Amino acid sequence: MKVSDIVAKILREQGFCHVFAISGGASLHLIHSIAETPGLNLVCPQHEQAGAMAADAYSRLTSGRGCAVATSGPGATNLITGIASAYYDSVPVLFLTGNVARFRDKGDTGVRQMGFQETEFVEMCRSITNYAVKISDARSVKRELLEALYRSRQGRPGPVVVDIPDDIQRADVEEADLDSWTSPAIKGGADQHAMLAESVEKIVVELERAARPCIVLGWGVHLAEAEEETMEIVEEIGAPVVTTWAAADLMPHDHPLCVGSFGTHGTRYANFCVQNADFILSIGSRLDSKATGSPPSTFARGAKIAMVDIDPAELGKFNKLGRYIDVPVCASIGDFLPLLKAGIEKSKLPDILAWRTRVVEWKEKYPQLVAGSSSPGAINPYYLAKTISDLLEPGDIVVSETGCALAWMMQGFEFKPGQRFFHAFNFTPMGWGLPASIGAALARPGRRIVLIAGDGSLQMNLQELVTVTKHDLPIKVLLFNNHGHGMVQQTQEMWLGSKYYATSIEGGLAFPDFEKVAQAYGYPVFSVSRNEKLRATLSLALSESGYSFTNIEIAANERVVPQVQFGRPNEDSSPLLDRKEFMDNMLVEPLAVSQKA
Repeated sequence: MKVSDIVAKILREQGFCHVFAISGGASLHLIHSIAETPGLNLVCPQHEQAGAMAADAYSRLTSGRGCAVATSGPGATNLITGIASAYYDSVPVLFLTGNVARFRDKGDTGVRQMGFQETEFVEMCRSITNYAVKISDARSVKRELLEALYRSRQGRPGPVVVDIPDDIQRADVEEADLDSWTSPAIKGGADQHAMLAESVEKIVVELERAARPCIVLGWGVHLAEAEEETMEIVEEIGAPVVTTWAAADLMPHDHPLCVGSFGTHGTRYANFCVQNADFILSIGSRLDSKATGSPPSTFARGAKIAMVDIDPAELGKFNKLGRYIDVPVCASIGDFLPLLKAGIEKSKLPDILAWRTRVVEWKEKYPQLVAGSSSPGAINPYYLAKTISDLLEPGDIVVSETGCALAWMMQGFEFKPGQRFFHAFNFTPMGWGLPASIGAALARPGRRIVLIAGDGSLQMNLQELVTVTKHDLPIKVLLFNNHGHGMVQQTQEMWLGSKYYATSIEGGLAFPDFEKVAQAYGYPVFSVSRNEKLRATLSLALSESGYSFTNIEIAANERVVPQVQFGRPNEDSSPLLDRKEFMDNMLVEPLAVSQKA
């Protein structure tokens, strides 16, 4: 068999169905073999970056079966932003790249490049992959590919790169002569189980003592595919639940325990809950700086913290950040939950009705403001998020670009059962959403996909609108068009005198007429600029049987509110509350910085 045929065969045997690829001289054999293998479907985006991002989203919905192919040199380097997005969100994705034939390799000559487009791509990718290898012997291709797939899913998941020189791709080999591969034995055993059981016992004790417990759920719950088990535990414990943005879709908004998203861009009421808690149980969240605020020592400072994470480095970082983790649990969620469930069933948890009532009061007192806007009659972005949530159905998939559009949705969207929300939450590149929506649509055929896009982000991969029409994908593009980079403008207002260099049209940006662009690509186009016409317009756009494009005009001075300004703890978000009102909401001692506005 030709080596490229073996690669395609392994992909199919491993459950891959769609492969995103752009042609190039050094990847043609891979592409042809994939295209000619029954069960594998070749999808051609317009840019390698988009292919990588589509594969990333596809993997998030198919347990790691996303794959993108690119040629050597610029084709491969164009993948890097998508690879990094998968790495920082711990998503297993396979990236296959071609490279120059070995007889054109620069070797030890000391030159920068010998063959055409020769690039040391593997070295570039080592810091943003779980595994990266350049095949040097045709007989090793099966072993290396299987090891790469194993490494992408073992422990903390992540992307992998397999770089295959052109002459190896087209080499003929006997399949029986290929190097074999056997997955290594899993380390651990009885000692590790005993340590985990001891940690769970400590958590149960803290839950029995807690008067104001709070559960934090993060992206790791989705990665472990432990959504149902987690919700069973949550309901047995009965504590209020806050989520990171990546886990916001775990609970319907009307669940009695659902509080919402917290952190520097979270809701005011969720931050009051976290910051006044006396015990935090964090499951599947790495508690990054957006969650803890700065400095991390201010995070839930009146609470003991138990943190469950599969990466020991994420647990250990707090020793350097001034925030002690009382019960660090280095384990997979799949191993942790059954032990916690057993411990909870034997425990006597206290009555925390008063605490839950207080949290509900915060939620009712400080809702996201959906009435009014900076311009009379113009669209309020929080009303927009609320209207979208009203119109969407259970089971819909929402994909978001970054910036204000993402923050408005995370603060104002109300989730229904079975809905999923996707973004590259940790690397958060502009341009991820449109190709990701393509990956989501192919991974879940028949499901309605709603893309939330800002004008700046949509520009980054605007060309992928034609990929949607090519494959007739049911993607509804909702463009939050504020004619600038609003999130960065908000930073400029805080620190740089409200000078909007490189973030506004006056400051140097340029935008096309998006409606005409969408029409040129063949989309049914809708447009709305007034609150009173929003629901009717969105209803029409969302009811289209296939794809549609809606331009939603939002005033340029609309902002993300509330938002925590650097240097203040998460409970003290801007716009600042009256100090007496703020003090009345605090059950733990306020910090000095919060004593006055």
